Amino acid sequence: MRVQRIVVVALPDRDDERGGVIRTMRMNTSLVERPTSGATANALAGQLREVRAHTRCLTDDLSAEQLMGPMLPIVNPVLWEIGHVGWFHEFWTLRHLHSEAPLLDRADRLWNSSTVAHDTRWDLQLPDRAGVFAYMTDVLGRQVDRLGRGIDGAQQYFYELCIRHEDMHVEALAYTRQTLGYARPGGLADAAEKNAGSWPGDVEVPGGRWCLGSTGVDGFVFDNEKWAHEIELAPFRIAKAPVTNAEFAAFVEADGYRTEEFWSAEGWRWRERARAERPVYWLAKDGGWHRRHFHEIEPLTPNAPVAFVNWHEADAWCRWANRRLPSEAEWEVAALGEANGGRLAKVKRRWPWGEASPGAERANLDLIIDQPVDVAACAAGDSAFGCRQMIGNIWEWTASDFVPFPGFAADPYEDYSQPWFNSRKVLRGGSWASSERIANPRYRNFFTPERNDVIAGFRTCAV
Repeated sequence: MRVQRIVVVALPDRDDERGGVIRTMRMNTSLVERPTSGATANALAGQLREVRAHTRCLTDDLSAEQLMGPMLPIVNPVLWEIGHVGWFHEFWTLRHLHSEAPLLDRADRLWNSSTVAHDTRWDLQLPDRAGVFAYMTDVLGRQVDRLGRGIDGAQQYFYELCIRHEDMHVEALAYTRQTLGYARPGGLADAAEKNAGSWPGDVEVPGGRWCLGSTGVDGFVFDNEKWAHEIELAPFRIAKAPVTNAEFAAFVEADGYRTEEFWSAEGWRWRERARAERPVYWLAKDGGWHRRHFHEIEPLTPNAPVAFVNWHEADAWCRWANRRLPSEAEWEVAALGEANGGRLAKVKRRWPWGEASPGAERANLDLIIDQPVDVAACAAGDSAFGCRQMIGNIWEWTASDFVPFPGFAADPYEDYSQPWFNSRKVLRGGSWASSERIANPRYRNFFTPERNDVIAGFRTCAV
């Protein structure tokens, strides 16, 4: 049957990625009540357990002092953040969907980030480690129990929303550990293909019509992906792989950070404010480049993609190298398109390599290892045009501003995208710390151009 409902939804505010300002909205939406199979409910329960295991992997080893950490504008106290994740699950599934009473009387006063200012989160009377994890375990157990009783299709949406919200925080916890110089997370492997090498050169991508964005058959999508719409693209040449550490080091060594002509006006202002002379975690040592990897100093891996660079740094490298960043449309075509007689075919792949789900041979995802692999690795994941690592390893900056697609209408969670249009840049592809749910080729990530704490690099196009 078809019913009219008032739906209340919230998502993390991307201006505070790790905390997530919860803004609650109400709007009418027409939902289709449809049964959810037992297999679907079981799969959701499995995803809840999987993402929680990742959260625990990134936090279980931290001391009480580390769980709080220093007050910085780009991080939250880890103890607060994981409590917020549990609260988000409880609020939108147990309380909103199933009308259960709050598990903690003061939970909203602690973890509702629309009312808890960022700078106050270090001063809250939070439960201790045991209390926070007990709360999260209780929420998870109740969710699994509810799923075992069966849910409808509208309820499935909210479980998927909460899972993806935790996915985002898992990745944020990974780069928070990097920001704060904590030890490498336990249980993650070292890069298995450190010596896979470089993958130089460009590929030709023909022009033609392309449907940019997601469709109703793509599963869970966010409102900024809606909906697929036709655009016309000219032919272009795009790199087979992202820019490597070695390639970026050449720019640093050529005094690229001190040469104003390579920078936009905004980028130069950022560079001067930050006093940037190289990527944020790089340092010169013993006659070569090293990096801080979590709490350890290691030699820079030359053929791994450069990471932890912001949009301004990527743009400056392009100006120096006489290259350019791809638009997000060009990125998507290179990832998912095929050629047909010198034009773009009217087909869009599910993944760059086809229909099969990602695996380690195709993409570096899901916290299997703790860093990017060499750009020549994951050959089985090549797109039809021969672009490698379009999924996983590092997020890739594009030239595109984060703007709405034509005909955009906000989903019930209005503040997920709408407030941030025209103030951020689009990234595509996912990182080694991204889940498969987030690192799909249609997902539009977005950050302000000065953010260099996220696991982001870039690939380029010929001018």
